[in-house]
Amino acid sequence: MRGYEASLDRAGLALGAGGLVGGVFATIVVAIGSGIAPTGLIVGFVLGVLITMMAAVAVGGPLWILCHALGWRGPGSAIAVGALAGFALFLGGQTYGFGLFDMPALDSQALLFRWISAAATSLILALVSALIGWTMWRMAYRRVV
Repeated sequence: MRGYEASLDRAGLALGAGGLVGGVFATIVVAIGSGIAPTGLIVGFVLGVLITMMAAVAVGGPLWILCHALGWRGPGSAIAVGALAGFALFLGGQTYGFGLFDMPALDSQALLFRWISAAATSLILALVSALIGWTMWRMAYRRVV
């Protein structure tokens, strides 16, 4: 049976590659939002890299350790973990921790639209997170023959 294996050095390279993808995405968002001022783009890139790497370790790491232990080491698993982690992280951030924390007084219709908007936005960001997950998998894993 063929599978995938990783090593510690490739895992470090994968973390860096995922961070670079996040940094590029952050730079694009900064450029769209505030123009192409060099300082803003550099700050956006550096913060994007750092935050992506921290989120990959803190949020995606435990999920990936579980997948790795279960033998789910393929690209589909990496894409699914990235998308699921990204979706949950962004949805929770936009909905006051899934409604667990205090929120401003809103009527029920506005709350429904907030959740719909948050889910739609989170789906878009889940695609970026899936790309980050695939990039990290591609760097970290090699086929065992």
